[in-house]
Amino acid sequence: MPFLMAQQSTRFIYQVSMTPDSTNAEKKTELAYLDTDGKKSIFYAENSLKRDSVMERMRATKNFDRTQMQNLRSNINFSIDKDLNSQSLVYKSRIGRDQYSYNESPDFQWKILPETVKIGDYQTQKAETKFGGRTWYAWFTQEVPLQDGPYKFSGLPGLIVKAQDAKGDYSFDLMQTKKIAEIQQPQTRGQYINLSKNKYADMEKKFQKDPASFINAQRNSGGGPAGRGGGNRPGMDPKQMQEMQKRMEAEVKSRNNPIELK
Repeated sequence: MPFLMAQQSTRFIYQVSMTPDSTNAEKKTELAYLDTDGKKSIFYAENSLKRDSVMERMRATKNFDRTQMQNLRSNINFSIDKDLNSQSLVYKSRIGRDQYSYNESPDFQWKILPETVKIGDYQTQKAETKFGGRTWYAWFTQEVPLQDGPYKFSGLPGLIVKAQDAKGDYSFDLMQTKKIAEIQQPQTRGQYINLSKNKYADMEKKFQKDPASFINAQRNSGGGPAGRGGGNRPGMDPKQMQEMQKRMEAEVKSRNNPIELK
């Protein structure tokens, strides 16, 4: 059966294992989807798709249940759109209360190694690269002629079936493949503010340093640079601010080992 038949897309389902907190060896594991039609792809958390359908149901029934949403929280709080022809991508995520994106064309200097191994149904070959301050190993298969993979990875002569950094902090393992009618796009509310990757990294640092002040500044400026996003919103009372500060500082502290270290 030919791969990627006309008028049909494919979903590659990866198990993602992460150690976002270097002070806590406990691994976080969840599923992520790589949806592709062979020309473009999108990588995102399974839970974001589940959250979208729960939200739709809640809006329809007007029955809002916060615990259901809590159970669908994800450590993959981003999506990545790739153009497979140009090997370029758009990274989308939220910082504080606003949504940001940046464009990137990662230059993966892959070194293809002689080692081969069968993973699941696929005969794979090992490759190595350095990216984001980590050494990465990938196992790709030429049985799926698609130069793509999980997260930002692409550019090998076949689909990446497994990717893992040398420290074992992050790994992506292909679990399942299925045909889908079309590529899914996680729902978003409002516009993305597009920045350079460096500016995005600066925004993230500011947020991590003082999350509550960052969010209050976003409220006052209407969100994002140049005040885009909707005018002055009312500030928080000091007690609310304190509670939010504590909650966000704990969350930021527990994400001290990001997938990209630089």
